[in-house]
Amino acid sequence: MCWSATADLVAGTAITAIGVACVARVRSARELPLAALPLILGAHQIIEAAVWRAGGGSGPATLAWAVVALPLLAAWVPVAVLLAAPPTARRRLAVPVAVGLATAGALAYALTRRTVTAEIRGHTVGYAIDLPYAGPLVAGYLLATVGALLLGGDRWVRLLGAVVALGAVVCAALWRLEYVSTWCALAAVASVVLLVRGRAPLAGAVTPANGGNRPRG
Repeated sequence: MCWSATADLVAGTAITAIGVACVARVRSARELPLAALPLILGAHQIIEAAVWRAGGGSGPATLAWAVVALPLLAAWVPVAVLLAAPPTARRRLAVPVAVGLATAGALAYALTRRTVTAEIRGHTVGYAIDLPYAGPLVAGYLLATVGALLLGGDRWVRLLGAVVALGAVVCAALWRLEYVSTWCALAAVASVVLLVRGRAPLAGAVTPANGGNRPRG
């Protein structure tokens, strides 16, 4: 939700490029879904550029935006974190994964029954969908996404969780005041964190620095 269609397109292209770099550095198939997260975020921004071009409304671009933002991320993020986590961290991620899959299912069902609308509000885009049980769904969504990241198995994933948690609070406050949303900057920062993580050794990896027996924090 950036300044304009052009801003969304530029941001989306840059974030997608970061995603390509993250995927290129993957050293294990289990890491691939997490490394691909910037690709999803970048595509999301590019889709929103199409929403801008359409002048909002309830067309295909708006629905595509909602599908990515709601059920896809609710399921993708906790599962990706679980797959990338070391064995010692996987048990505590079971709850966010279960909640994420249940929430994603409920959101996907809602999207088949409800109409999503987008409205251009100056330099932001507002989305509306009449979700049943909105409170529990929002709580489940945050537990699945932010919660999984905060419980992640290494410091980079936990840092990403802290960034996303802080960004969610800030963006919610600014949205109520109808200021320009900061989701583009949040997505960019999140992508950079994952790019830096891709350069660091995996948890428990054998490196000269750890002598082959000290796991990364």
